[in-house]
Amino acid sequence: MLISKTLCAFALVAAALVVAAPAQAADPTVMASEIVEYRLVKWKTVHGEGDKAEKMVATLKKLRCEVKVGSHGGHTDISYRCAKWQKLALKDHDAAHQWQAWLKKYGFETKHAH
Repeated sequence: MLISKTLCAFALVAAALVVAAPAQAADPTVMASEIVEYRLVKWKTVHGEGDKAEKMVATLKKLRCEVKVGSHGGHTDISYRCAKWQKLALKDHDAAHQWQAWLKKYGFETKHAH
């Protein structure tokens, strides 16, 4: 139960970070100390409910993923992929590791150089 609550809290923090600092391609004119690259070639589907599903869809769209949403059986199916490598510019090393963990949790390949 504690792990579940911790993961939910982390997902909400991650979603809040996306809203606060939207995913954007690395721009040489932007001062970002950390870059996380990510992709997900094959479609992946997760189940969501209510606000959590909406936040997940919003996060995936901000990350420039293709997203398909369907509902049945009292839950929402969220299918997504990001076939080309994308870059997420972040303010610090901790944020980069948090995002990298979130991306991996949802099936993405990631790259983050130290």
